[in-house]
Amino acid sequence: MVFEFFGDKKKVIIAMAHIGALPGSPNYDPKGGVSKLIDDVMEDIRALQEGGVDAIMFGNENDRPYELKAPPEGIAAMTAIVQAAKAELKIPFGVNYLWDPTASVAIGAATGASFVREIFTGVFASDMGIWAPDCATPARLRAKLGRTDMKMLFNINAEFAHSLDQRPIELRAKSAVFSSLADAILVSGPLTGQPVDQSGLRKVCEAVTDVPVFANTGVNKDNVTGILSCASGVVIGTHFKYEGNTWNKVEPARVKRFMDVVSTIR
Repeated sequence: MVFEFFGDKKKVIIAMAHIGALPGSPNYDPKGGVSKLIDDVMEDIRALQEGGVDAIMFGNENDRPYELKAPPEGIAAMTAIVQAAKAELKIPFGVNYLWDPTASVAIGAATGASFVREIFTGVFASDMGIWAPDCATPARLRAKLGRTDMKMLFNINAEFAHSLDQRPIELRAKSAVFSSLADAILVSGPLTGQPVDQSGLRKVCEAVTDVPVFANTGVNKDNVTGILSCASGVVIGTHFKYEGNTWNKVEPARVKRFMDVVSTIR
């Protein structure tokens, strides 16, 4: 069992529901407004659920260029969108406000999410500048809000960034569980949609045995068998989109083909 809210499912598939650009970000569509953002993400949710994924994770990948601290208008809009869209959900859901772990926990707690994902630990040189997350603040916020049941998924090697921590990735993963109470460890590739290094993923899986380990980027129907031979599950977004383009809509046929492969594994 990965988490209680997955029941007896093994090798779980968490699919991304990428919300369009939020208010305040350069690509926001003021004519369509928040109502269009809700309609668009609900269309993707329907395709993902019909395809048989195990959970949905809401993310604001379209808010480029990214900020390290979520603005109030972004938090408010994402909360409203998730709250509206969850009426469509029949499976567990999570949230991730890039790249702000405290905002992610706040939105997740307010909307009833089962989990949140973010960079909670480490120090990085990134496209957004020097990045030093503060794990204690979101962890304490989760406790204050009475949501210790909401799992915190730690992405330990961020996209668009290079870790300044010289320790091997498996040691950083093990340390995050010990020192910062990670509920799961996520291993990413260098960019959104690019595969994880499977040798590094396997080292993390071997080092971390008391919480689930997920591949966080670049999973597709051709590599998922190898990835799930050690990982507890995957987070997948880009591969489910038309033409495998992160910024396109979800293609139902791609979801079904992928889940058909997964069904042979579990």
